[in-house]
Amino acid sequence: MNTIKTIGFTVFSDDLNVIPIHGKSCKVLNTISPNSYGVSTKDEEFERALKASDYLVLDGVYFSFASLLLQGKNIKRNQGPDVFDHFIHRLNEQHGKAFFLGSSESTLQKIKDRAKNEYPNIRIETFSPPFKPEFSKQDNKSIIESINAFNPDILFVGMSCPKQEKWAIEHRKRVNCGLAVCIGNVFDWYARNQKSIHPIWFSLRLGWLIRIILRPEIFRRNIGNQLLFFWHIILIFLKIKKYD
Repeated sequence: MNTIKTIGFTVFSDDLNVIPIHGKSCKVLNTISPNSYGVSTKDEEFERALKASDYLVLDGVYFSFASLLLQGKNIKRNQGPDVFDHFIHRLNEQHGKAFFLGSSESTLQKIKDRAKNEYPNIRIETFSPPFKPEFSKQDNKSIIESINAFNPDILFVGMSCPKQEKWAIEHRKRVNCGLAVCIGNVFDWYARNQKSIHPIWFSLRLGWLIRIILRPEIFRRNIGNQLLFFWHIILIFLKIKKYD
């Protein structure tokens, strides 16, 4: 498995086919972006969760700017929708099982209805957790019991950053699945709650621009973290700032 270490994070830079779906213990796939980097500078638990990921994959393309500028190495592009499409296709080919954790009951039902038509070979179960900043012990017990009773091959987690990443790392030893994949906003995309972005924009590396046009509130919420990422890269390049 090829990885590239940049600004303290070991980032997956390979074909997604090298990631196994099945295994004796749950592996966790998280994603990293300029926004999540910015969040990690203010949230040590989140930073630890990202660094503890078995597979840390690009979310978008602009985190690879750090590697290009500082090491002259490009990181293979594997964005959230790419990751979801890849693994759900593999599950369909293998007649596997998928568990979707997160979002509302209505969104999860839309996911099940669409997947039933597009991926008829996959068995799907879902769980909509309570909408609150932190789960209680009983909440986690109910969630984990539901997952383990179904015993999925892949657990898709969509509870937004940084909650989903921290939850997956904290509970991976208690969850019976081969791979936990944190994909956040993909739940709403796949459920068609939000207008999808045409793949051509991702190939042109302009998916972020279309997302801003469609959802300007996300831009306003994340711009501070994104600017912090690029500022840190400049400081590191000028050798004013160091990283582990």
